[in-house]
Amino acid sequence: MTVLGFFGVSAGDMACFGAYLALGVTFPGLLLVRALYGGRRTLPEEIALGLVLGYAIEVLTYIAARAAGMPLLVIAWPVVTYAVFAAVPGLRRHWKGPSRPAAPVWWSWSIALITAYLVAWSATRFFKLHALTWPAFGTTSLDIPFHLALIGELKNHMPPTVPMVAGESLFYHWFVYAHFAAASWITGVEPLVLLFRLVMLPMMVAFAVLIGMIGRRVVGSWAAALLVTVGALFLEAPNLHLGMDVGVFTWRPTQTWQSPTQTFGALLFAPVVLLLVDLLDRKRGTPGRWFLLGVFLVALMGAKATYLPLLGAGLAAIAVVEVVRHRRTPWPALAVLGITVACFAYAQFVLFGQARLGMAPEPLAMMRSVWGELTGLGEDAQPSLASALAVTLLYLLGWVIGWCGICGLLSRPQLLMRPAVVLMLGVGAAGIGATLLFGHPHHAERYFSSGAYPYLGIVAVYGLFVILRRSRVPVRATACAVGAAVVATCLTRVVFGVQVPLSPGENEISLYRPYIVLVVLALLATGALLVVNRRRLVVGAALAISMISAAGLPAAFAIRVVSAAVPTPAGVGVNPDPPVEALMVPRDALAAGRWLRAHSDPDDLVATNTHCRWGFENPCDTREFWGAALTERRMLVEGWAFTPTNYRHWHRGLTVEDLPFWDQERIRLNDAAFRSPSAASVQRLRARYGVRWLLVDERHMSPGHRLGDAANLRYQSGDYAVYQVPGDTT
Repeated sequence: MTVLGFFGVSAGDMACFGAYLALGVTFPGLLLVRALYGGRRTLPEEIALGLVLGYAIEVLTYIAARAAGMPLLVIAWPVVTYAVFAAVPGLRRHWKGPSRPAAPVWWSWSIALITAYLVAWSATRFFKLHALTWPAFGTTSLDIPFHLALIGELKNHMPPTVPMVAGESLFYHWFVYAHFAAASWITGVEPLVLLFRLVMLPMMVAFAVLIGMIGRRVVGSWAAALLVTVGALFLEAPNLHLGMDVGVFTWRPTQTWQSPTQTFGALLFAPVVLLLVDLLDRKRGTPGRWFLLGVFLVALMGAKATYLPLLGAGLAAIAVVEVVRHRRTPWPALAVLGITVACFAYAQFVLFGQARLGMAPEPLAMMRSVWGELTGLGEDAQPSLASALAVTLLYLLGWVIGWCGICGLLSRPQLLMRPAVVLMLGVGAAGIGATLLFGHPHHAERYFSSGAYPYLGIVAVYGLFVILRRSRVPVRATACAVGAAVVATCLTRVVFGVQVPLSPGENEISLYRPYIVLVVLALLATGALLVVNRRRLVVGAALAISMISAAGLPAAFAIRVVSAAVPTPAGVGVNPDPPVEALMVPRDALAAGRWLRAHSDPDDLVATNTHCRWGFENPCDTREFWGAALTERRMLVEGWAFTPTNYRHWHRGLTVEDLPFWDQERIRLNDAAFRSPSAASVQRLRARYGVRWLLVDERHMSPGHRLGDAANLRYQSGDYAVYQVPGDTT
C-alpha cells in the first residue's frame, strides 16, 4: 500500500479495490473451488485458484449484465454464491475449508519475497514511467491509450466495437477489458488507476503461485516448485551481445503491465493445465473438476487468442502417444480436445470474426526482422536465407540452453510418456513452431512462445531433478558446474564485446562468434565430464545438464550485472517506437476528455481532428487512440492502425500504421468540418453519421477559424476544445 500511495493511488481507491477483490472476486471463487475441486491445497494456492475462478465467472457474468443494460448486475454472482453456501447445509463446511498440507516455512517466505519482488519490479519498471497526471500521462507507451479506449468501450457497450472508428467490429481478445469495466463499475475507481496501478499485480502474484503449484504436482517437490516459479518469472536467453536487447534475446515475460491480455490469458491458462494434470495424469476426474475446466476454457477463449491452439497441440500429442503406446482410445484427452476445438471455433468465427489482424503464415518473419536490427540495416532489410537461418539457430540455441534440463528425463525414458509431460512438451513445440512459422507486422507471433515457455520450464526442472536424484551428485559438485557455466558465459560476452547493432560494413559473422565459442566450450566440458565419469555416465550427464542450464537463469542474471558495470555506448539501442515527448503532448487534453465524458451520453458519437500520434504526423502514424481513451466515447474516425479493416489492407513491405483510411468519403467529410468549418460541413456529420460532439485539438486548426459559428463551444482549456453539434437535446 505504501508503494501504491507513493505512486499516486488514494487510500480510498486502495480500500475499495481491495474490498472488491477480496469479497467480490476471490472469496466467492474460493468457496466454489472448495466445493467443486476437492483435494488439499495450501492457503495461497486456494486463494490463487479462487481469484482466477472469480475472474472467469465475473467476466462471463458481466458480459450478460452489460448486454442487458444493467452492468451492476454483475454483483449478483458473489451475492448468490454467498447465499447458496449459507443456506445449503452440505456446503456450509466450505466456509472453513479442509485441512491443508504442511508447507515448509521457507516456501511461505519465498512466496512473500516473490510478491515483494513483483511489487518492486512493477514500481521501477512501470509505475515510475507511467504517471497518473497530465501531461506526463500522455507520454506513456502507445499501447496504453488503446487499452484505456477498450476499457471505456466495454464499460458502456455490449457487444463492443472498435471505439476509435465507429462501426468497426472489435475482433479481438477483449475479455480482460470486461474485467476492468466490471471493476470500475463496482468500485468507482477510474479505469486509468485500475490499468496503471491496481489490476495487474494480483494477477501476477496468482500466476506465480499457480505455476509453482503445477510444478509441485508434476515434480513432487517444494524445491522444484520454487525453481519453476523463479524460472517462469526470470528466465532469459543468454545475450552475448553488448547494447540493445532485441528479438530472440528478449523473451517477453509472462507477467507484463504493457499487455493485459497476455497476463490475463497466462493466468487463465494455468488452472487449465493444473486441472489437466489431475484429470489426465493423476486420473483424478470428478464432475466438479470437469465443470471448472469448462468454465476456464470458455473464459480463456476470449482472453488471449494464442492459448487455445497451444492447448490443442498438447492434447493432440497426448492422444497420439496414448494410442501408439497403449493401443487404446484416450477418451478423457479427446473430450478435452473436443471442448477446446469447440471454444476455438466459436472464438474464431464469432469473437474474432475470422479476422487475422495481421497474423499470417510467413516462415522466419521475426528472424528476418531481428537480423535487420542486429546488423543495423533496419527491420525492412531482407537477409539471405543463410543469414535468416543463422539467427534462427541462435533463437533455438537460447531455448536449448534454457530447457536443457528436459534431457534429464532421458535417464528414465518412461517419464517422457507421462500425460502431463507430453502435454507441456506439445504446448512448447507448438509455441516455438508458431513463432517461427507465422509473421505479424508488430511481431505478435512472439506471444505463442511467451505462453509456452513456463510449461517447458516445468518439464526442464522435472528432468533436472530426476537426473540429479538418480545420479546423487554432491551439491558442491553441482554448484561448481553451475558457477563455471556462469563465469564462462559472462567472460565470453565481455571478451568478444560484440556491439549491436553492428557498425556499418562490419561482417555479420561477428554476431555468431561468441555463441560458437560458447557451444564449443559446452561440448568440450560435456565430453570431459562424461570421460571423467565414464563408469557412471549418469553423473557426468547430470553435471553437464546442470552446467548448460546455468547459462539460462543464473548466467542471464550475471550478465545483467556485467551490463550494469559496462556502460552501453551512446546511440545504441534505439527504440523502434519512440515515445511521445512531453513537448508534443497537448495541454489539458485529459481535462477536455473528462469534461466530455461527464456531459455526454455513452452512445453519443464524437468527431475529432486528430488521427496521428502526437509528434508523428509526417508520415501519419495512425496509432492515435487518446480521444476514445479519455472520453470513453466512440469516435467517427480517430486512429485506425489496429482495426481489422486496416490489417486487411496491409501486406509485407507496407507499414501498417502508415496506411490511409479506407473510407475516403468518411475521412473527407470528417476533416472538412475542421479544415473548412461551416454549418453545412458540421451538420453533414450529424445527418449522415449521427455525430453529436466535436473534440478539437486547436493546434491543428487554422488561425481565426470559425468553428464556433457552426457548433456550440461548450468547453475550452489549453490546446483542446469541445463543441456540441447544434440540434442536440442532451
